Amino acid sequence: MAGQAVRIAELTDTPDGQVSPPVAIAASDTYTARLHTSLETVRPLWLRFQADGVCTAHQHYAWAEEIIARLMPKGAEPLIVEVRDAATGVPRMLVPLMRRRSFHHWVVEWLSCGVCDYSAPLLGDANPWTRQSAEAAWAAVRSVLPSADRFHITGIPQRIHGVDNPLALLPATRDSIQTTFGLAIDGDPGTVLKRLCRPSFVKEFGKDWRRLERLGGVELVEADTPAKVEGIFGELVRMRLDRFRELGRFDLLTQKPIVDFYRNAAIRALSDGSVRLFGLRVGEALIAVQYLLVHQGTVHALLIAMDQSVVPNVSPGLAIMGRLMSWAREQGLGYFDLSVGNQSYKQHMGATGSVLAELRHGFTMRGSVASNAIEFRNRAEAFVRAHPRLLKAVQGTMRGLRRLRGGS
Repeated sequence: MAGQAVRIAELTDTPDGQVSPPVAIAASDTYTARLHTSLETVRPLWLRFQADGVCTAHQHYAWAEEIIARLMPKGAEPLIVEVRDAATGVPRMLVPLMRRRSFHHWVVEWLSCGVCDYSAPLLGDANPWTRQSAEAAWAAVRSVLPSADRFHITGIPQRIHGVDNPLALLPATRDSIQTTFGLAIDGDPGTVLKRLCRPSFVKEFGKDWRRLERLGGVELVEADTPAKVEGIFGELVRMRLDRFRELGRFDLLTQKPIVDFYRNAAIRALSDGSVRLFGLRVGEALIAVQYLLVHQGTVHALLIAMDQSVVPNVSPGLAIMGRLMSWAREQGLGYFDLSVGNQSYKQHMGATGSVLAELRHGFTMRGSVASNAIEFRNRAEAFVRAHPRLLKAVQGTMRGLRRLRGGS
């Protein structure tokens, strides 16, 4: 970038007055960028963006803090880039990345570790971005990052609460094989399903709910104490592992660090309501559990689990999802995000799909080989998904292999 200079500086403006580790600072005619390798040095600005700027619930400070504390691989390092307007000094965005080793090379990716559906910077305000400004900001970001063999950022949404995502505007960004679904919700909470969902879903939900009520009452229970979080989240893990084992499918909750991450995040969020955990109870039995994130008018439905053995011929998952849509409207929320994945129930509900983008580029021979391998895998997966019979056969084979591994 013309006129750009990079220097190494020491920061002394940390909250506790201590000197932070040396960081790279890039300057250009448009933006300056500063690299932070510690969350603590950027905490005040992060919390300000979180409260008054534009970001998703996946970029909450507490969420990122838990990722670094519990999920980052050994030898990985966080790379938080602060971007400011060069002329005014006004902070424009924070970009939370990480660098890790992957098959004998270095990759820079989003600070996610598998628990962030979306990759989007925290923006200081809702001012629009253009392709030109996004490219200039990204050039500043790249100039302060340590060397790596490749970039690979997935799960890039086109917009963040109505504002164009700068990452999605970059020329190198391409559509991925991931799709996310959601529903805009408004109006009377009591009629939100009837007004916004497909008639077939509304009919099925009403029939199932009446059947549950005849069994002695149905209740939506929120985990609003640490003890309730422990109990209801424990049921979520049990239900998911039982069901995924039966289906021969892999689930992240087989990994203890992931389980600890979600549990601790729910307990920590009891103070601010950014994570909500609900169970659907019939009599004394929980038949479904839903784990949610809430931020800036949006509720993100992340983890869902169900036990269909308690009440046969009823879909507990659709029952709790439908009830939570009404709950979301009662809270004044305006969008119900059904997360990433092409599960059929999302279209059955009437949700709208949106293709997520990814940014992938190799800088060295090793990085290029890895990027090409990922591209080949993605194309193969897209081909299989486009042919239902082939997809069914592949899924059956994978389920069989996982059952064999589970029984060995």
